[in-house]
Amino acid sequence: MRVGTGTRMTPDPAALRIVVVPGLGLDARSWAPVAEVLDVPVEVRPLPGYGMRAARGTDLSPSALGRRLGEELRDGPPAVLVGHSSGCQVAAHAASAAGGAVVGLVLVGPTTDPRAGGWAALVRRWLRTAVHEDPRQVPGLARQYARTGLGSMRRGMDAARRDDLRATLDDLRLPVLAVRGPQDRICPQDWAERLAPWCLTLTGGGHLVPCTHGPELGGVLTRFAADVAPR
Repeated sequence: MRVGTGTRMTPDPAALRIVVVPGLGLDARSWAPVAEVLDVPVEVRPLPGYGMRAARGTDLSPSALGRRLGEELRDGPPAVLVGHSSGCQVAAHAASAAGGAVVGLVLVGPTTDPRAGGWAALVRRWLRTAVHEDPRQVPGLARQYARTGLGSMRRGMDAARRDDLRATLDDLRLPVLAVRGPQDRICPQDWAERLAPWCLTLTGGGHLVPCTHGPELGGVLTRFAADVAPR
């Protein structure tokens, strides 16, 4: 698989789509810098805790959310499924539930490394990453977090940190690419390499690379989609 280099074929837009599960608390606005450079349809799917406020009692486990999304994808055209942050865990479960409808999976800054499964370790990694993020993103992030609700985000993160992403990926039989920013302490290099046979570190950025490095990430997705697109 050629990821990031070499001559590429352009996938047929009618035969492929990119479906995105945003990170916890985020919505389609976080992926606008990526979507505007892609030539294939992009669908950002908000879910409870991930761009949508979760009703009381909603099961926010990645497995439950993933099954919900995977069932929706079954009857559509082939898809490259992309997850960001804890959305990677939802996307992995969705790929499993969708069967042959998903032809490739991209994990952008995947969580949660079991070495940082507790709240204290998660916070430490978040703080070590946040100092490298672009402060101009703060107003937009605040609006998205307000839409989702801090309570929904807390419940979603509590469920995500208990989910074993590696075990989910072990059951998948499709191309998987992990992408991260070089300053991402939430998703260190060795964790990304444990998850996917192909791992790419971008030229810059932390955990919020869909927001801060959209064109570069968009280029990576375009090349990956060209490699896995139905011929």
